[in-house]
Amino acid sequence: MDNALERDGVAALERQLRLQADLIDSLDEELELELDDRRLDGEDTSDEDWRANRQRYFRELLRLQGELVKLQDWVVHSGHRLVVLFEGRDAAGKGGVIKRITQRLNPRVCRVAALPAPTSRERTQWYFQRYSAHLPAAGEIVLFDRSWYNRAGVERVMGFCNDAEYEEFFRSAPEFEKMLARSGIQIIKYWFSVSDNEQEARFESRINDPLKQWKLSPMDLESRRRWEAYTQAKEVMLERTHIPESPWWIVRADDKKKARLNCITHLLDQVPYLPVDHPEVQLPERVHHEDYLRHPVPEHMFVPDRY
Repeated sequence: MDNALERDGVAALERQLRLQADLIDSLDEELELELDDRRLDGEDTSDEDWRANRQRYFRELLRLQGELVKLQDWVVHSGHRLVVLFEGRDAAGKGGVIKRITQRLNPRVCRVAALPAPTSRERTQWYFQRYSAHLPAAGEIVLFDRSWYNRAGVERVMGFCNDAEYEEFFRSAPEFEKMLARSGIQIIKYWFSVSDNEQEARFESRINDPLKQWKLSPMDLESRRRWEAYTQAKEVMLERTHIPESPWWIVRADDKKKARLNCITHLLDQVPYLPVDHPEVQLPERVHHEDYLRHPVPEHMFVPDRY
């Protein structure tokens, strides 16, 4: 009896430490959005290794985001067309790396396609039709937060497609991607690999965090129960759609920060971008007109200063 109580106590402590660590990670994610003019050298913490690793992560992230801006400039300048697919289990960290990639880029150049479940009309179309509408034009980057590989994953596991549709997908997907490659669209495919225990911990974190509960859907919870079926579907998908024109790349995603840095670094290595020269920007002089009269704005139109 005492051993059981002790085990329960240890499990409860580990759970609390995990939740605390996840909270710190959430705070880090918010801090990343405001890092342009901030320094971390004076951050006070008793754990020097943790502090050093955190600083190193932020420095590397900002450096890589600077490279992504250079990549964006080259894509616009050269007319390159780039498609990046992000696949993986629920809570594997796909959204986190997409957020870091797009964080400092022009949304008119780099956009995210995160399609909802197909409508009744879309279900009667050619399967790839609704995805084709989001493909890039010259000088654009499209990041698919889940993609046409839904059919090989969630649709297969949850029974949303029949065997004939499933087999037709595997005949068509490689040909579809070869066709895109021949037309000049570069395709990069990432699978975010997360362990059983880590996914469980992330789901528990979402359950206990009111700011993250919206990320959980009944489908997510059901996918947890069908872990092994998803594993089998993933293995078949990788085997049957890993082609030279669009190979799969696996991102080890148990450590979210390392996964982000590794994925962004690899993405940059896949595109032959070069620096683009820009004319020096000079701010023009403000023009003043003697007859200009600025009308006062009524006080009631201002947002109240509450902070």
